[in-house]
Amino acid sequence: MFGFSQPNVPQIDTSKVKDAIDSHKDIVLLDVRTEDEYSINHIQGSINIPFDQISERVEKEIVNKKKTIYVYCLSGSRSIQAVNEMIKFGYKDVFSMASGLLTWRAKNYPLT
Repeated sequence: MFGFSQPNVPQIDTSKVKDAIDSHKDIVLLDVRTEDEYSINHIQGSINIPFDQISERVEKEIVNKKKTIYVYCLSGSRSIQAVNEMIKFGYKDVFSMASGLLTWRAKNYPLT
């Protein structure tokens, strides 16, 4: 639509992210919102690398490129872009959480 193409990146449903957290799977939760947004609330156990800092920080903070990583933002748009960038850096098992925290909140899942 409107001539813009969205990168085709792997996505994961919020309920599957919640299941992974509840079953203590070995995952990384990456919040790519701003530091101010993150400080207001976030998914417990997540780390924060704002989207505009992904290219400078992600390889230093998430060294294992084979680790399962679930990336989220507020609506899913920054996380899609971040996952696309991370794939370019060689991350193999990285997913954008579909519809981000908007859906997480709508399902009344917990935030810290």
